[in-house]
Amino acid sequence: MPRLRTLLLTALAMLAFAANSLLARQALDSTPIDAATFTLVRLASGALTLWLIVRIRRGSAWTRPDWVAAAALFAYAICFSFAYRSLTAATGALILFAAVQLTMIGAGLRAGEAPTRRSGAGILLAVAGLVYLLLPGIAAPEPLGAGLMAGAGMAWGLYSLRGRGVTEPLRASAGNFLGAVPLALAAMTPFLLAGEARADSAGLLLAVLSGAVASGLGYVVWYAALAGLAATQAATIQLSVPVITALGGVLLLDELLTLRLGLASAAILGGIALVLTRRRTTPARTASGNRFR
Repeated sequence: MPRLRTLLLTALAMLAFAANSLLARQALDSTPIDAATFTLVRLASGALTLWLIVRIRRGSAWTRPDWVAAAALFAYAICFSFAYRSLTAATGALILFAAVQLTMIGAGLRAGEAPTRRSGAGILLAVAGLVYLLLPGIAAPEPLGAGLMAGAGMAWGLYSLRGRGVTEPLRASAGNFLGAVPLALAAMTPFLLAGEARADSAGLLLAVLSGAVASGLGYVVWYAALAGLAATQAATIQLSVPVITALGGVLLLDELLTLRLGLASAAILGGIALVLTRRRTTPARTASGNRFR
């Protein structure tokens, strides 16, 4: 039963992380909502959801924000939203995932982790796949959107690294979401002054679902799943997120899977898998086992 519980929680968490990309793409492509408004509503609804959960479970409010982590969270969220104005859900999720993992792998190398031949080959394979995906051509993603999503992934990787050693990740996440809200409000101000901030009920609903359900509740489920996962398992299982997103994009958003995306996905995910499966298995009970999405 504990294994079944972990399996179900993990599956739900991966679906939630993939849903973030699908919800953002649907909102920014099919409704009038602008990227800054989507970001603000997403972060605010996520903060409120996490605060309620912490209040119910712990009987106390969130902790103070870690302002460095809050800034990284905001940078991820705003770049994520603006990138999805031009990227498909599948391409965006793949670039995001690759940037997150490569950022965290790079941090490990910088800290003195010596790469083995296997992990070195994996890094080269993943980078080659990302370069191939972004090479100019008829099937290449739009450069600005791809760059923004890579920035979102780097910011999320930094946010994940910042969370290492956090003993109460739910409370810390609630505080960081709270800290990111005024930053998102500041980013939205120029759009308000210029009369370019806009939204409709459908766009606002998708933003709330992204923040409250896919992010807020998704993190709660993921933290519960981490109790039954080793660190390597937690990192490797996230390889499924771009795949789930791609399938969701085909089934729900009428997106097409291109040969370039398929080949790049195989190279990037395969390369990262080579690196992750080389790491030692240790318990994954902190915020660093992370989260996407």
